[in-house]
Amino acid sequence: MRYRNLGKSALQVSELCLGTMNFGPRTPADDAFRILDKAVDAGINFIDTANQYGGELGVGTTEQILGRWLARQPDKRQRVVLATKVHEPMSDDINDRGLSARHIQMACDASLQRLGVEHIELYQMHHIDRAAPIEEIWLAMERLIQQGKITYVGSSNFPGWMIARANEQAAARQQLGLIAEQSLYNLVERRVELEVLPACRAYGLGLIPWSPLAGGLLAGSGGGSGGRRQSAGIQSAAVDRAVQLQAFAALADSLQQSPGAVALAWLLHQPGVAATIIGPGDLDQLDSVMHVPDIRLNAEVLNRIDEIFPPVGAAPEAYAW
Repeated sequence: MRYRNLGKSALQVSELCLGTMNFGPRTPADDAFRILDKAVDAGINFIDTANQYGGELGVGTTEQILGRWLARQPDKRQRVVLATKVHEPMSDDINDRGLSARHIQMACDASLQRLGVEHIELYQMHHIDRAAPIEEIWLAMERLIQQGKITYVGSSNFPGWMIARANEQAAARQQLGLIAEQSLYNLVERRVELEVLPACRAYGLGLIPWSPLAGGLLAGSGGGSGGRRQSAGIQSAAVDRAVQLQAFAALADSLQQSPGAVALAWLLHQPGVAATIIGPGDLDQLDSVMHVPDIRLNAEVLNRIDEIFPPVGAAPEAYAW
């Protein structure tokens, strides 16, 4: 396994981040434990979850599964960089959601209890909350840091302007600010290259792409991977992008790699990316991507990938003179 700094921090994380959204709804706890054991033993030290994950089993279920695993494997706690999120509704209570200082504090305490840990390394805002003043957000995050409940703050699904605003406010408060942004980023969806990725580079955030295989589309599954992000829209996209996907599959075949492995490796070749999330539903899926950090794509291959899936360009040149 290879490791990188998480943004401007000195924290070292594995280039593959184990996403856990499938744990519970798709992957039973015992299978999740086996995936976690094998991933950590193979060198993956970065585990990502969210307080809302749980699907039809109920919010908080995935954190509870992780908590049970950590309780069974206490020796692994010190080897793991644990990341979770706050923002999404946790109940019908009007205040049990968003980024108010009250909810951030209560949600963090609840996550710590479900996970059975004393602190969370990376606490991420799952989405922007336009009703929450950035000063209030930092007030809550600074309090959690002072209490020793979290170490670093990250964002997820933030636009470039909010990344800038949050970090400028943090600088004014003489705080470290955001160190990571988790965004939708893959060869099919490259819009983060317009504003988000440049903002991350400018402010020292490590980008963590989610849905790196576009719900299975880039894995050659035609949207039939069975993952939580599978949808009719993905299956439709498989038809619409058939020529691109066929060309990409041929390129991957010429490299003696699977399309999914090449798609993940491509992300790790993008400046500013700290780690890419993988969301295996079983051990076979985990095994199929563990070699990705060792894949090296030369300039010719990277240029060919850009020909197949053209970049959107840089802002503002992509939409202005």
